[in-house]
Amino acid sequence: MATTQVETVTTGADKAKVAAAIALVIAALVGFYLLGKQGQVAQWGALVVGLVAAAGVFFTSEPGKELIAFGRDSAKEVKKVVWPTRKEAIQMTAYVFGFVVIMAIFLWLTDKTLEWVFYDLILGWKK
Repeated sequence: MATTQVETVTTGADKAKVAAAIALVIAALVGFYLLGKQGQVAQWGALVVGLVAAAGVFFTSEPGKELIAFGRDSAKEVKKVVWPTRKEAIQMTAYVFGFVVIMAIFLWLTDKTLEWVFYDLILGWKK
């Protein structure tokens, strides 16, 4: 199924909304640090309110709506995935572990063989 991509032009209003969201995040962080002497409730309250307001402004802009649509599409795709059964997952994990053990033995044997060839036969160094 072919889908056509539609490029949207970002309007000035969308740019302003994104800028406002960024400004709200910065204001939330500044408020968090400036309200240090007021107590943790005031600090965290300012941070949470600022971040929620920033998210609300961002998600009303076109990039925010695209992000929400992307999340929905991703969730639909994840539901289409055929996950392995428990038996298949255990079987594949056992294959991987078996392969790792075989490769470890092979590499150890290769290392010891090369060590023997170079140090004992060629150089004559006895350990």
